[in-house]
Amino acid sequence: MPFYWLVLIIAAIAAAGFVLGRRRALASAGGDSRRLHSLPNFYGWNVALTVLTPALGLLALWLLIQPAFIENTVSGSIPDSALADGENRSLLMSDVRRIAEGLNLLDRPMDGGDGADDLAALRDDLGSVGVALGADVRPEIYSAAQSYRAKAEWGRMAMSFVVLVAAIGGLAVSLMMTDKDFRARNTVERGILIVLVGAASIAILTTLGIVLSMLFETRNFFAGHSWTDFFFGTNWAPDFRGNSELAILPLLWGTLYISFIALLVSVPIGLFAAIYLSEYASKTVRSIAKPAIEILAGIPTIVYGLFALITIGPMLRDYFAMPLGLGESSSSVATAGLVMGIMLIPFVSSLSDDIINAVPQSMRDGSYGLGATQSETIRQVIIPAALPGIVGAVLLAASRAIGETMIVVLGAGAAAAQFNRGLGDLVNPFEAMTTVTVKIVSQLTGDTDFASPETLVAFALGLTLFVITLGLNVLALWIVRRYREQYE
Repeated sequence: MPFYWLVLIIAAIAAAGFVLGRRRALASAGGDSRRLHSLPNFYGWNVALTVLTPALGLLALWLLIQPAFIENTVSGSIPDSALADGENRSLLMSDVRRIAEGLNLLDRPMDGGDGADDLAALRDDLGSVGVALGADVRPEIYSAAQSYRAKAEWGRMAMSFVVLVAAIGGLAVSLMMTDKDFRARNTVERGILIVLVGAASIAILTTLGIVLSMLFETRNFFAGHSWTDFFFGTNWAPDFRGNSELAILPLLWGTLYISFIALLVSVPIGLFAAIYLSEYASKTVRSIAKPAIEILAGIPTIVYGLFALITIGPMLRDYFAMPLGLGESSSSVATAGLVMGIMLIPFVSSLSDDIINAVPQSMRDGSYGLGATQSETIRQVIIPAALPGIVGAVLLAASRAIGETMIVVLGAGAAAAQFNRGLGDLVNPFEAMTTVTVKIVSQLTGDTDFASPETLVAFALGLTLFVITLGLNVLALWIVRRYREQYE
């Protein structure tokens, strides 16, 4: 049964349960709702939630467990002799999944032959539906794909049966419990509380899952590559044929340099814009200027990248880099940093504006009463009082700058910083450099072998970037608390 049909059937059972539960409660009270412990709708919601909770819970759990179970079962059934020289089992399973998907698209029966002619025809048929394979279709792979497809179909049927039984069972049990003395309101409110707690836990569990996934893969990376070379090496030269130099310092320098230039552009402009809009601008000007600035936040980053590629980059090259003898390429740190800074202006200005407006008017009036001018009040009263929020806005902009990819690819290129070329080239803003995020994407693009250090290094890069961002958050929190203590 298709997934969406299963969900619709569960929703229909829950809707029917709501109506039946409400009617049954009223019937047990002789049609007089005043004799009920709770309002009639609570009885209906109790039945509906009792249907939805076990059914959807089982459905989510099944969808999480089944793919991993089938993957491990089919992978374990493939003999080692079926692996070609240097072939990885994970790459082999990617072909198995693609063939199984192609068999579903073609609706090919699972008892087909596995001769050479049949396999050649299968490759042609799979190509006709857009399923590309990374290797020749061997009989072992075709057999594994048939097994994968059969287990997936059996799993879908079993899932539909178990989930529907859970929904119908919840309906029956909840209707049996429904009578005029049943505390339906207490049960429903307790259930809603559990849902709210679960929703609040999603962010924590998601963060934990991200960290653990990166941590495990990073451990595998350091099992095959020296950690000293990764953290203290000065050259980034991945080579999937071996002898790779995978040092994070060249990438980290490019990340921090581009982010520094972006913040150098966005923080002063954004903060000055926020001060003007909140303290000087009239209501008419503010109503026009603030939405106009916030439009920048809605522009896709790929558009910013194209703007850097065809406008800002050539302009910096022609008017600054070449006349000063600092470079001849339009791809540079300055190009990416400048365009990224423009992108970050609304993040700084909008949040800072809201924070400045939240400063109590009494603080302004007190300052004016002591004889301070408007500019003195802004410098000595409003900005210090709003500093914790402004630090938060700058931190948000810094996090966005560190994680940006498309602007860097189109504006700064994909070449890592060259530490062996001297300090002058490292600090030259018109040199092409790249960032950690760009290399994470490039190392995971295409058919990758997740047993090789050249692929696993992406997880080590991601975990390192996560730790750096966490450190920035801790530092910002310390600054916020210190200044907040002075004004409370």
